[in-house]
Amino acid sequence: RLVNMRMENLSFLLLLCAALSYAFPADTRQKKEDDGESFIWKNNSPMTPKIKEMQEFFGLEVTGKLDSGTLDLVQKRRCGFPDVAGFSTFAGQPKWEKQVLTYRILNYTPDLRPADVNAAIKKALSVWSSVTPLKFIKKDRGDADIMISFAARGHNDFIPFDGPGGSIAHAYAPGKDFGGDAHFDEDETWTKSTEGTNLFYVAAHEFGHSLGLFHSKDPNALMYPVYRKFDPSVFPLHQDDINGIQYLYDPPESKDPALPNTCGPDLTFDAVTTFRGEIMFFKDKHFWRKHPAVRTADFNLISSFWPRLPPGVDAAYEIPEKDETVIFKGNEFWVVRGDTILPGYPQKVYTLGFSKDVTKIDAAFYNGIEGKTYYFIADKFWSSGNQSEPHHLYQKRFCMVRWSIPPFFHLPTDSFIKLLINAMYCKELSAVHGYYFLFSVQSLLLRFALQDIHF
Repeated sequence: RLVNMRMENLSFLLLLCAALSYAFPADTRQKKEDDGESFIWKNNSPMTPKIKEMQEFFGLEVTGKLDSGTLDLVQKRRCGFPDVAGFSTFAGQPKWEKQVLTYRILNYTPDLRPADVNAAIKKALSVWSSVTPLKFIKKDRGDADIMISFAARGHNDFIPFDGPGGSIAHAYAPGKDFGGDAHFDEDETWTKSTEGTNLFYVAAHEFGHSLGLFHSKDPNALMYPVYRKFDPSVFPLHQDDINGIQYLYDPPESKDPALPNTCGPDLTFDAVTTFRGEIMFFKDKHFWRKHPAVRTADFNLISSFWPRLPPGVDAAYEIPEKDETVIFKGNEFWVVRGDTILPGYPQKVYTLGFSKDVTKIDAAFYNGIEGKTYYFIADKFWSSGNQSEPHHLYQKRFCMVRWSIPPFFHLPTDSFIKLLINAMYCKELSAVHGYYFLFSVQSLLLRFALQDIHF
């Protein structure tokens, strides 16, 4: 089911929650039914047809009354998204108009270790990325498409939680502001097992809403609104869920991009740069991301991360203090922050101070100690000024060509690393420059050699 709800319709949800969750004392079943019927009598006009819709949705006897079966249902742990809503409340079916989405965990429940929360959220998102072209990137700061938080009772979004049990989480359909955000009730006991409330299972359901899915009538579907226990070791996504999400975003690509032969002796990389604490290797239309704490490297299409970036980049470097990465292709360059290309790009390389006949940057390197950038073209390099003179370039020529690679390093390297090794032996570089290059290259090579990277 693919449907969404306007904020104006929240009043009905709040009214229904108040009626079903708070108005009934926990004395006897008859007392609950009597109070429920009294409430319906006082508010007969709008409530009866909505209760009938809910009863029909869950396969109950359609009476329009708060009978015992209906009361049993509404007291179960469930998603806070409404079970019945008019398809006319939103024009069309909102979805994200991009394939790479970001998420950020704003705070953590004390019920689980942060690492367990991170793992549950990542696994929940992978449920959907495994059957669509969507990819999810975690952010640690700034805004994100899907903002994730834990809160109790009222939490500034007009849909307060109701304490333990009842509504355990809710999420918003794709859009601006709250759009895509997922909130989890801190009054629940969140677990990574079948006891309590399993965070992975609930998060996977809520992220279905974040992507544009409504509730399913199929009791075996993930998007069924009532929480049930499950076996996390054999969790399959139901075909009803797959049909729904692929209706919005299509199936994944028919096959993974062909992996370059990383064991081939002739493999070289187009560019290498640091990237938010990781190292990124570019090759044709692909790139690898390697985190120092992880042995393997992630393999991706450039277009899946930056859809407007061309394949076969020439050079790249990061400015960590600005959280910016500069990527070159031909006589143009782009500045990116995370998975976003900043406005106003691409620009021509001559805007950096080069002459207009420069058609390609072979390699580039940012020296954070000096705040300077070094650009390499053939057998020459240019160093930029500091922040006060960013477009003032100083040209120097390499005094010798030296392409040797230290014997302990067995991985193929790109021209950037070779140029840096060459720069170590150039007498025209100052002692400070030479030491910095030597330290950087040796650290990089030793790190890879000792960690035995697997691409």
